[in-house]
Amino acid sequence: MRRALIASLSALAVAGSVISIAPAALADGPVSTTQFGMHVPAIANGEDPGVTYGAIRLWDSGVAWGQVQQTKSRFWWNGLDAAISNANSQGAPTLYVLGSTPKWAATNVKQGKYPNKGAASMPKMKDWKKWVTAVTQRYGDSIDSYQIWNEANLTTFWEGTPQQMAQLTQQAYKIIRSNDPTAKVVAASSTVRLEKSYQKFFPAYLKELKKMNWPVDVISFHGYPSGTGTPADRAAAIELTKADMKQANVPASKELWDTEVNYGIKGPGSVPGRQITGATAAAWTAQTYLDNLLYGVDRAYWYYWYPQNNLLGITLQNGTPGAVGYQTAENWITGSYYSCTAGSVNVCQLGDNNNPEVVVWSGKSGGTYTVPASATVQCDALNTCTPVVPGSTVTIGSMPLWFGTAAKNALNQNGQ
Repeated sequence: MRRALIASLSALAVAGSVISIAPAALADGPVSTTQFGMHVPAIANGEDPGVTYGAIRLWDSGVAWGQVQQTKSRFWWNGLDAAISNANSQGAPTLYVLGSTPKWAATNVKQGKYPNKGAASMPKMKDWKKWVTAVTQRYGDSIDSYQIWNEANLTTFWEGTPQQMAQLTQQAYKIIRSNDPTAKVVAASSTVRLEKSYQKFFPAYLKELKKMNWPVDVISFHGYPSGTGTPADRAAAIELTKADMKQANVPASKELWDTEVNYGIKGPGSVPGRQITGATAAAWTAQTYLDNLLYGVDRAYWYYWYPQNNLLGITLQNGTPGAVGYQTAENWITGSYYSCTAGSVNVCQLGDNNNPEVVVWSGKSGGTYTVPASATVQCDALNTCTPVVPGSTVTIGSMPLWFGTAAKNALNQNGQ
């Protein structure tokens, strides 16, 4: 991976100094770069994103179960070998999605079409167990996490029951623990924006997992809002997910991951999609990862590093505003201790006891903020930096603003 230096700080006649923030407030952290997950469809071909990302999810990468085990007795490991090898070489822990069902293993070949007929069908359990065993024995320490299934609340990907998905989860958990005790087991994901199907699947799935004494390390969801939605709508999806987790008494030790996120995707129903560009793209990408700190999401995988297309609203490629916002947020957050509060203006105190900083943004109506004592610079998610006067009032909107010193901003750009 490369830490892209997005933009140099303009020459500012300011001296490095310290912001007056109580060290005791910086309670959580330090934030790992694994918070910044990514999908890289061409990872098997050596694609190396021009941003610093800390984890990769292998989905839509040509390495699903049916694409690897093409017949009951024939494995095509080359693609998965290459994808994992390239991810490892880039220092990115790998999350591999174990489903969906190959046509030959499907109990109903009419259920599902992607990436093959029968993909949304319940697999034969003996075939599932052999598959999970084969993957975990082959890759061992090369795969860090295994997700059971993709978007199991949608009939596009799963037409079995929540109970059947829990059975697959339990059996996979036993095999993974046996062959790679350190790997994390990630629950099947649910897409929250399609609320009717989410409510039909997610609470019932959690109920079944509870009966099995929670054979997962991570609960997962997909935070896409509707095609006209905003980060505030994603925040509402997070709160809904966490409320359902609380209702199910999910143990506090279980992490919460957003394993796919973007904006502007068409639907549900007749809701149109849209392209999100410029400053808005940078602001929303950065806000996504700041919201993770605010709402207690331990990791989010951006979907995806790929040229512009009509599927998703924010494009991440070298030099796009979305990529700049992603990298800027990574520079601000990674390695920091933090304490965040929500309000009309959200505030995250970052840094450590020696180098405190603060980032502020508004998910909804906006507001004002008083520049902290000794802050000399403000930078936005496009890494455009200007001098500020401590004690002055600044208007805050959806564009996150970082307050600190020129010296600390320079350190952020160099990953320090």
